[in-house]
Amino acid sequence: MTGTVAVAVPRKGRPLEAALERLAAVGGSDGAALADDVSSTLRYEKAVTKGRQSPDDRVYDRLADYSEPHGDGAEYTLVRDDREAHPRRVVFDSARVTVDGTEVLLVGREEPFRALRTHEFALGFDSADLVLEEVVGLRPEGLSELGDVNARIDPRDTDVRVATGLGDTVRHTLMARPETLPPGADLDRSFVADYEGRLCISPRYERLVEAVLGTDALDGVEFVYPEPGVEEEAAIADTGLGVYLTVTGGTAREHGLVLGTDLFPSETVLLENEAESTAATDDLEALLGRGVETAIRAD
Repeated sequence: MTGTVAVAVPRKGRPLEAALERLAAVGGSDGAALADDVSSTLRYEKAVTKGRQSPDDRVYDRLADYSEPHGDGAEYTLVRDDREAHPRRVVFDSARVTVDGTEVLLVGREEPFRALRTHEFALGFDSADLVLEEVVGLRPEGLSELGDVNARIDPRDTDVRVATGLGDTVRHTLMARPETLPPGADLDRSFVADYEGRLCISPRYERLVEAVLGTDALDGVEFVYPEPGVEEEAAIADTGLGVYLTVTGGTAREHGLVLGTDLFPSETVLLENEAESTAATDDLEALLGRGVETAIRAD
């Protein structure tokens, strides 16, 4: 068995589940058991935080029951949730799993991408969105594929690169009220390039949308944002045109919106800090990317 390889993973949410599913796919029965245990625990705790479950035990008692500090199972910790009243929420902390003879230490981080940027880890999983929001350069032309991301990262800015996408794809999608579109027009990038007016987006996605659509297409466009407490699809319907995440598009259609071009995948990605890579991390990266269609690794 080789030495332990530490891998940064999110503490909760879809990117953590996608990372666990990838480890389950390559890590055999141990990886699958870990993925099932962590996913089911965090889904239950999410339901508790949202008020859909009412446990009898206090949160500290549940935390003690979940964690196995002297065993081989996952450990958990508490963070303050950003919901009203800021409840404590149980989230993932760490776990060990053997993958093809390599002991992998999964370490929970609020933002794994930033932990890689500060050279704490050689490998980690995070959302592709964060890469676009933080380090992808803005250019006149837009960005449409995950495979194009590394070419937009300034090597003077960070040593982190995208190795592969995991395929858990939600899409950043154009949406509009039907009357916003001229007769026969398609809701696509060319429409935005000719459009002048307001475009509704979530505030956190401003730089991402600029990178995806390109600065030329946004000439004459004014970004506007949902009011607090207003869901994004409703705000886009009020504005007339916007960009937001879709899975099936059902919520957008409920607000009378037409779905246009899928602009970019909001996908969990495996990241590598090239300056921290070793033979062991390179081998693990190759294993984690095995069989994934969106393998990207830069030369």
